Amino acid sequence: MSYQVLARRWRPRTFAQLVGQHHVVKPLLHGLQSGRLHHAFLFTGTRGVGKTTIARILAKALNCSLPQQGEPCGECGSCVAIDEGRFVDLLEVDAASRTKVDDTRELLDNIQYAPVHGRYKIYLIDEVHMLSRHSFNALLKTLEEPPDHIKFLLATTDPQKLPPTILSRCLQFGLQALTPEQIRSQFETILHSEQIEADAEALWELALAADGSLRDGLSLLDQAISYGGGRVVLDEVRQMLGTVGRQQLIVMLNALAEDNPAQLLQQVEQAARQGRDLRRLLNDVNRLLQQLALLQQIPDYPGIEQRQALTALSQQLSREDVQLYYQIGIHGWRDLAYSPDVRTGVEMTLLRMLAFRPRQSHRQEERRGGGHRSDDSVEPHPAPLSPPSAASPLPAFSVVAENDSQWREWSRQLRVKPMTQQLAQHCQLVACDGGRLQLQTQSAVGSLLDREEELRQGLQRLLNRPVELSLRVISADEGCAPLETPRVIEQREWAEKQTQAEAAMAADAVVERLIELFGAQLIPSSIKPLEGGDESAR
Repeated sequence: MSYQVLARRWRPRTFAQLVGQHHVVKPLLHGLQSGRLHHAFLFTGTRGVGKTTIARILAKALNCSLPQQGEPCGECGSCVAIDEGRFVDLLEVDAASRTKVDDTRELLDNIQYAPVHGRYKIYLIDEVHMLSRHSFNALLKTLEEPPDHIKFLLATTDPQKLPPTILSRCLQFGLQALTPEQIRSQFETILHSEQIEADAEALWELALAADGSLRDGLSLLDQAISYGGGRVVLDEVRQMLGTVGRQQLIVMLNALAEDNPAQLLQQVEQAARQGRDLRRLLNDVNRLLQQLALLQQIPDYPGIEQRQALTALSQQLSREDVQLYYQIGIHGWRDLAYSPDVRTGVEMTLLRMLAFRPRQSHRQEERRGGGHRSDDSVEPHPAPLSPPSAASPLPAFSVVAENDSQWREWSRQLRVKPMTQQLAQHCQLVACDGGRLQLQTQSAVGSLLDREEELRQGLQRLLNRPVELSLRVISADEGCAPLETPRVIEQREWAEKQTQAEAAMAADAVVERLIELFGAQLIPSSIKPLEGGDESAR
């Protein structure tokens, strides 16, 4: 006897054997038990989720001689004939190959005749959205008012292509994609019955690759059994699917957390050398980032893979970083079609994650590794302020000019939410004594004052020591001079640069000549100072 693939040998024959789809099975059983049956059913859903299978089980239940609570018995002549594909009152039509109106009319010509063996004559039309417009028109009247002995079972993967007049005449059931847990559980049941050894993690890899389709999963399982010589082995499954191990993905996330591009690209090189699918690699990284985001938001969320490793990573990466990485990964996966090759696209996506990650000293990171620009073309920047260790106390001082630059550096290095960053930008450092910081701000920023605790926590992380924060709000009635906050200082510096740029433009020989020859006017609002501060290049 020839071998029958798992997807056919393990096709469910009763509603109870179906995997998932309880939201579809329940109303069908209730209808069969009560006798309240619609004349047309439409099953929709992606490939391999059970549309045709449910339609065949329903056809058996409708014609079964000894139904049991709506379930077909599987032993009567009608059930056996339908299982064997020789029941004359069940007409299965592949709409993809019979799209013409003449084919539809030929089918409908026999509707008037009563069923030969069963109670109902059933038309099962698969991929019904492939019918032509004229075929739908020919089907409309019969679908609306069929004879009592006729039932229509329609299945499609694309219900949007069906005319509204067809949809309104059918009872619709949307089948859901199966979860990896459901698919893996079915794998375990099948392999136990088939007495085939399998690695648990290999089954999980296959379940993920099935992408919600049990039929696709069983086809992959068949392939894995053949690939492994009668066994399902993890390494061989990964080689067959082109996937990388979970540990390698954790190493890549660790490289992201540690800002280590060399390690990151080394993992991509290793995956490419092993013949792995780099598209799937990027997809797996995105999936693991989603798991990490779930763990950060809901620590006891069930079904988290690599929980211990991801828990450690959740302490190194902020929630904002994880969301940013995921967004960049999704966009990078989408743009792989436009990259020179897949590996280039994957590498650039991973490097983009590092490039756009918020840093405490962004400008220094941009220049790390040495650019090729000359020294006179780069504006020098002071080294970032090193946070004092827990052992060394913060220097004590009261309000002096140096405090403004100190606080300005700290406010730049804070890794907090944007609204909290705005509060820091509008504060002035009054005094610092050990771990006690005294700030003052004006009442105009009252809407930001509820961020004080988050600001204290951000300073605590930055300075690596406990911080006690005191924030004084100065009202407008006190009539004090404007505070020297980082925002005020930046605005003043920008105004000075703007004035210098306008003066440089006005003194430029070419501009003076244009004004003299053509009566041109210099528009100050169109002049912007250069970031580098080179007054000769305005």
